[in-house]
Amino acid sequence: MSLPPARKNMLALIAVCLGALMFGLEITSVPVILPRLEEVLRGDFRELQWVMNAYTLACTTVLMATGTLADRFGRKRLFLISVAAFGATSALCGLADSMALLVAGRFLQGLAGGAMLICSIALLSHQFQDARDRGRAFATWGVVSGIGLGFGPIVGSAIIALAGWEWIFLIHLPIALLTLAIAAGTITESRDPDAGRLDVTGILTLSLAVFGLVYVITQGAALGLPGAIAIAAVTAVSFAAFLLAERRQTHPMFDFSVFRNRSFSGAILGCIAMNVSYWPFMIYLPIYLQAGLGYDTFATGLCLLAYTLPALVFPPFGERLSLRYGPGVVIPSGLATIGLGFIAMKFGSIAAEPGWLTMLPGLLLAGIGIGITNTPVTNTTTASVPPSRAGMASGIDMSARLITLAVNIALMGIFLVGGIAAALQRAAPTGIDPARLRVAAEAIAAGNTEALATGQAGIGTLPEALVQHGLTAGFGLVMIYGGAAALILAISSFVLFRPGRERPCLRPDNETGGGYAL
Repeated sequence: MSLPPARKNMLALIAVCLGALMFGLEITSVPVILPRLEEVLRGDFRELQWVMNAYTLACTTVLMATGTLADRFGRKRLFLISVAAFGATSALCGLADSMALLVAGRFLQGLAGGAMLICSIALLSHQFQDARDRGRAFATWGVVSGIGLGFGPIVGSAIIALAGWEWIFLIHLPIALLTLAIAAGTITESRDPDAGRLDVTGILTLSLAVFGLVYVITQGAALGLPGAIAIAAVTAVSFAAFLLAERRQTHPMFDFSVFRNRSFSGAILGCIAMNVSYWPFMIYLPIYLQAGLGYDTFATGLCLLAYTLPALVFPPFGERLSLRYGPGVVIPSGLATIGLGFIAMKFGSIAAEPGWLTMLPGLLLAGIGIGITNTPVTNTTTASVPPSRAGMASGIDMSARLITLAVNIALMGIFLVGGIAAALQRAAPTGIDPARLRVAAEAIAAGNTEALATGQAGIGTLPEALVQHGLTAGFGLVMIYGGAAALILAISSFVLFRPGRERPCLRPDNETGGGYAL
């Protein structure tokens, strides 16, 4: 028996929203388990970074190809394949018995998640033909995406407490099966008869450049100078080849001429700033709360709500401000608020008795800043170009977010370990080998303070006061970096926008619903 169109559309929306929920949860719930992975799977600090970076890099890789493939072979078909693949790769992650297998699983999971996310946008656009219904569908999709991202830490903490870290991943298998069951009979298939050719050269060269940059940042010290220089050279050549390939394309994946539009460029700086500061710090914040402040996983999840919940609540307020004052004022103001939040967190971490209360003002400010900024950024990147180029502009927007996120997960890790090592070197007794201190710094950054206190890390014992001193110094440096970067990019964005001289007319964001995104 065929379903009425309204009921069919409602079920199709539920299926697409379940995909968005899974995608968001896998970004913000996983950081909570990183200290546990260090203990159970014996992962070192670099491997823990790759647990997150493998996912974001894979999303970036598939992001650029999915739209063209979906247009050519069917958006529903590719969505169903990506959902099935996401469920299977999530199971692979949950069953992993080594860090190498987990990182590989996370990369495959990221490929499936990125494809699932991009297909969702195209499916909703086709499924809901009426403009008002389409707007409501995208708004719902945006809210559900926000719930996945905003409540990921507390969901992850609850899962660990009730079932164990494996179920952070395994929970997606039944959700994926439910999504497939609903989507198969309700989503309408669609294709683009004029779909363009896949830009294989652009995809390969940009992916290689981004991977090389992240690899040399995270593994440069272990590679040695000749190896690091070789990887850096390959990265530079790959990026140059990408620029050349895009200039020669008739319909380039990245049309760099859009950067001549000052509003577009100012908004892209907003994308970059959010992922230089707020989002990569999400990866490390649970480690600070657990190892630095001594909270258990559930208390850590509750503290993280102060960081993530404002980002879910404040987007409508940011949109209203943007309509009244223009994105050229609101986006830089939001970025500055993020920067001030990081500075406040820095002061909270060095209080006489640091705890959730001293950290709360900074956590809330950073969350409010991201909430105010995100919707105007998303709207402005698509509204400041002609409608025919909105898809390409959205692709640049999302790619800028994910690439910046991957690079800054690595950079924050460098600052964290470097800050801890420098503090240990200043405070430790003379005569301790600097190489030992570096190993100790990586163990502290991974949250393995217990092994250092008991001598199980293989580098002897370190006094608890010294470990805490190093942890505070390292995270303080990361907070300064995030705050300074957000403030500098806020000023740069303000200059690019030139308020009053160029003020784009915003249209409703029917592609993302003003949703909560990276």
